[in-house]
Amino acid sequence: MTVIQKKPENPIAHLTPEDIELIGKELDTIRQEIRDSLGEDDAKYIRTVIDVQRKLELGSRAVLLFSKFPPAWVLGTAGLSVAKILENMEIGHNILHGQWDWMRDPKIHSTTWEWDMASPAEQWKHSHNELHHTYTNVIGKDNDLGYGIMRVDEDQKWHPMYLAQPLWNFINACFFEYGIAAYDLELGKNLATKKRRNDPKFRAAAKQVLKKIRNQAAKDYVVHPLLSGPSFLPTLAANFTANVVRNLWSHSVIMCGHFPEGVETFEKTSIDGETRGEWYVRQMLGSANISGSKAMHTMTGNLSHQVEHHLFPDIPSNRYAEIAPRVKEIFDRYDLTYHSAPLYKQVASAWHKVIRLSLPNGWLAETTPKNAPAQLAKLYKMTTGGPKVRRALQSKAAA
Repeated sequence: MTVIQKKPENPIAHLTPEDIELIGKELDTIRQEIRDSLGEDDAKYIRTVIDVQRKLELGSRAVLLFSKFPPAWVLGTAGLSVAKILENMEIGHNILHGQWDWMRDPKIHSTTWEWDMASPAEQWKHSHNELHHTYTNVIGKDNDLGYGIMRVDEDQKWHPMYLAQPLWNFINACFFEYGIAAYDLELGKNLATKKRRNDPKFRAAAKQVLKKIRNQAAKDYVVHPLLSGPSFLPTLAANFTANVVRNLWSHSVIMCGHFPEGVETFEKTSIDGETRGEWYVRQMLGSANISGSKAMHTMTGNLSHQVEHHLFPDIPSNRYAEIAPRVKEIFDRYDLTYHSAPLYKQVASAWHKVIRLSLPNGWLAETTPKNAPAQLAKLYKMTTGGPKVRRALQSKAAA
């Protein structure tokens, strides 16, 4: 049975095992109906998006040949940023999920596509498709939850090092493609011991990543700036800016998918003997959507429909908006919370959680302008006093 992390209230306590399996059957029916209806209009959609993205990138790079002129720099940088976001989110992410494999087009297939990211496609597919989508929001199993570097739940023991969590999350956001590559490599674990560092599989994977980074850097920071001649430095700055914009956007969208307040996390025991219906319910409770316009949905790769994406990761993204009302009706009928809010609210909620969990449990909620000095003194003692002091102060606060 799906096991929520230790929370005061269990959001699925009112569901019977029969309810959960019925939910699974209803969702299986929706999935099959969409799969059976895929056709030329869907194929035309992805081919059009790829065509638009390539023309936008080519046009933007052409404008950047004259990037020493400020208007050309702004226009080219903006266009290149949008092109990189489209390639990363609506095209690369979804093709690598196998959403378009049914077309049997070797040029638009999960086995042949390589994207404009530091992480090689094959490594990303393993860490994301096989691990994250299997162990969604399971603490200790899903490294996409907090990217393996953050405290993501109250039941995780607090340590003073987590005070820096907001800072390193921001740094990770700016250079997100490299953070993803490091996490695909399980860099922290594999660099920890000499045996792991010398493992042939790890060394081969690290070599692949370094080659990919070298090729990406050569394209953005050598070849295209050199083609700009006297505009070398402005073009170099434009490419760097576009990459940072893409990284910040994709990081924000992905954080909104699983990290806002109210989205559930799960114990490792949640996957012991998990049924198809229980897997579906875990995806429903562990994901959150972003409401907005059709353009916004496209720019997020339709990960603004994160709930639907996690229920049906291999369904083409252009169909999620069609599926969403039917999925929400199931949530409502079974009295489950369908988390959805505008982008700014979801980003704010996710960052609030990052900050809240960087501090000892309850510290942020207990702090007011009047007691701030006492609370800061308490935090200082917990930071410098060692494990016994931390336990004593937390036990006192809980009492």
